[in-house]
Amino acid sequence: MTLNDGQTIDLDRAATTPVHPEVLAAMLPYFRERSGNPASVHAAGRRARRAVEEARERVAAAVEVKPRQVVFTSGATEALNLAVKGFLAKRPGAHVVSCLSEHAAVLGAVRACERAGHPVTYLRPDEAGRVPDEALAEALRPDTALLALMRINNETGVRHDLAPLRSRVDELGAAVLVDAVQAFGFERCGLAFVGADLMALSSHKVEGPKGCGALVLADGVTLEPQQRGGGQERGVRGGTVDVPAVVGFGLAAERSADWSARAARVRALRERFEASVTSMPGVSVHGAAAPRGPKHANVQFEAVDGEVLLINLDSLGVLASSGSACAAGSIEPSHVLLSMGLSSDAARASVRFSFGDHLDEPLVDEAARRVSVALRRSRGEHD
Repeated sequence: MTLNDGQTIDLDRAATTPVHPEVLAAMLPYFRERSGNPASVHAAGRRARRAVEEARERVAAAVEVKPRQVVFTSGATEALNLAVKGFLAKRPGAHVVSCLSEHAAVLGAVRACERAGHPVTYLRPDEAGRVPDEALAEALRPDTALLALMRINNETGVRHDLAPLRSRVDELGAAVLVDAVQAFGFERCGLAFVGADLMALSSHKVEGPKGCGALVLADGVTLEPQQRGGGQERGVRGGTVDVPAVVGFGLAAERSADWSARAARVRALRERFEASVTSMPGVSVHGAAAPRGPKHANVQFEAVDGEVLLINLDSLGVLASSGSACAAGSIEPSHVLLSMGLSSDAARASVRFSFGDHLDEPLVDEAARRVSVALRRSRGEHD
């Protein structure tokens, strides 16, 4: 293909995705001519309710559960907080196992429960980002109620497989919470298949709208509501359902269920990009020695200020991320990379690139070329 030098190349698809045109088209009527409240009993309300339930069926089919097991939320952050706090509220003083490389939504919720009296074991990943099965098994105690571990890490792409622990977890009567946000749309995410009792999903990671997600629950899992209102979502999550967003999420989830070819294509593009950038001096990939999902490449650039590199990448039209929030104009070191044993300087010199099926080989090659230019500029070298 012919590339425009000014063309923006989006390598930040782990952060968000644009709404797919088909998803947008499905949503639009529910902003105006089909704007009924799904809790209303009149015809407009019943029509909105049917749209919500059809969306629930689509999400449920994508994760291999019954529709009643899907609870719509405002996003994965709410879903994860509801899972952790809502589950533990019914089990006072119970033990929790999680990992220092978890998403901030899980760590924040777990730490809040720790302050409320729940003992917590925080596992530390190895230098490749893995949590060994033996360490997980050893952390489980007779009073363990919840094990919270993401399927694919949002910064490194390292994959964790909890299915082998199911028998031990079941012996204890504990539950497993899986953050499947980065896995959804790129691998099989059946609730039982990933070994989960609770699973969080996000719409805007799979070409659906922002502000919508879901918590998927195994039969028999009970939660204390964390947001009370009119008893919506079968009393688990109060508040008027955002019908347009839910409709969009339902279609996006249905589209994402066809993941196999997408994952293979994106993985090949990611590997092509990594081969190119690691041929540059002082460049390496975090988590490369571990099983990874297909779309993440967390790359360290030696002798580089990460903030300067991101600015140079942005000026060249390459979207990427530090993998953590910016504070006071400077990049905070990633807690994920620090938990893997990296120094603050090494963590700050690392950039997360993430891929989607909007890319092709010429775009990936051009992105790598621009990374090379940005790297030389960041090191004070001439182009």
